[in-house]
Amino acid sequence: MSGYILEMSSITKEFPGVKALSDVNIKVEKGEIHCLIGENGAGKSTLMKVLSGVYPFGTYQGDIIFEDEVQQFNEINDSVKVGIGIIYQELALFPDLTVYENIFAGNEITKGPFVDWNETIVQATQMLKKVKLNVTPETLIKDLGIGKQQLVEIAKALSKDVKLLILDEPTAALNENDSENLLELLKELKNQGISCIMISHKLKEVISIADKATVLRDGKTICTLDAQKGEITESIIIKNMVGREIEDIFPKRLDKKVGETVLKLTDWSAYDTQLGRKVAKNVNLELKKGEIIGIAGLMGSGRTELALSIFGNPKNYKLQGELEVHGEKKSFKHTSDAIKAGIAYVTEDRKGDGLFLIQDIKSNVSAAHMKGISKKGILNLNEEVKVGTDYKKSLNIKASSLEQVVGKLSGGNQQKVSLGKWLFTGPKILILDEPTRGIDVGAKFEIYTIMNALIKEGLSIIMISSELGEIMGMSDRIYVMAEGAIKGELAIEETTQETIMELATQ
Repeated sequence: MSGYILEMSSITKEFPGVKALSDVNIKVEKGEIHCLIGENGAGKSTLMKVLSGVYPFGTYQGDIIFEDEVQQFNEINDSVKVGIGIIYQELALFPDLTVYENIFAGNEITKGPFVDWNETIVQATQMLKKVKLNVTPETLIKDLGIGKQQLVEIAKALSKDVKLLILDEPTAALNENDSENLLELLKELKNQGISCIMISHKLKEVISIADKATVLRDGKTICTLDAQKGEITESIIIKNMVGREIEDIFPKRLDKKVGETVLKLTDWSAYDTQLGRKVAKNVNLELKKGEIIGIAGLMGSGRTELALSIFGNPKNYKLQGELEVHGEKKSFKHTSDAIKAGIAYVTEDRKGDGLFLIQDIKSNVSAAHMKGISKKGILNLNEEVKVGTDYKKSLNIKASSLEQVVGKLSGGNQQKVSLGKWLFTGPKILILDEPTRGIDVGAKFEIYTIMNALIKEGLSIIMISSELGEIMGMSDRIYVMAEGAIKGELAIEETTQETIMELATQ
């Protein structure tokens, strides 16, 4: 018997007009954490869908060898039966069912013709202990945070005697503490003999947890790096991911020219009537022309709520204080008022409320400014194609055509479409909420380059980010928020990660 639990050999997968995978090879040892990394669109998720049976045997070329046996998975249940479990970025849980019902959904414990609920709860309790989740089995999924839901998904996989656990961007929506807890759990599972494949864009996570890492680029295997040989470093990973060295992930802006104040908040507060508390408290903030200000803070600090209160207040907060745009006091009743005043907001949740995933690129780009392609209330479809073509080219959106459905694009290209949608409204002030969440290092570099180009064109940017490196690498000034209030304003020259975290935890 070999020391490998999994070997995928010469895997090739084609879609109409696209070769998604070309002769891909990956080997995973027993009891190993193996990271799969690459730019968005590199083929990582496609490869895992081949492995899990989402793309059944016969729809691809190559061999899957699991525990020394060639496998022919015709559906997901076939891979589950041999001990392969996959957890996707979008969790597949039933929110209105209990934890124990979710853990054994589709894998019910029966006694004769009936479900044995008592035994289900007993075994669910054991699974929860394994994943160190301190909740009662009767808790409803909708009452748990994302981090705890992620642990329920892992408990569900463990209940099926999983031998190889696949996680697709497991920490993308988690805060720092939940991310650390999850990574520690994976290490414990490794010690119990469970192998793991983790897809991640977060290089620090890869460096901290991976025994080996396989890099994919353009659907091909580039290399497999070994931690024991000192090969899993940020510079080596990036070079192999993007095919070149990126000496500075944050491109520099030359000839910085900061002008007059374009947006000012004075004693600005927002009260959420549903939560029964202020989500923004007496905020004083200024944004100048040609400037990027960063807003840092932990999750729940009020950063997004502050952005929404500025952008026409779609959550209907009770607002107090003064908002000035280009020196004029404003009181927006709707997001359309903010758009007319030259403000645009690129949401942190591009899939949930930023894009129409089932529509094509050109429809999404024009969605926020239909008047821009209309005459007397009638859409000019030729103009929509022209506008879509312009943004596809200027933002380097990688797609087969303007008619490509946005939901099928990689995360980085979806983010560019979302950006194009709001740039088409002609803003002077752009609010970017987590602009690079869930996208790879190459796509991040492109987004940063676009931001710098927009600043050069005279725009001003408010950037909200949970990544301290990003905040420090792209901002001219930084405001730090905690509990809805600004705890400090920092000039970039005097900023360290420690000073940001000090203020963020006040």
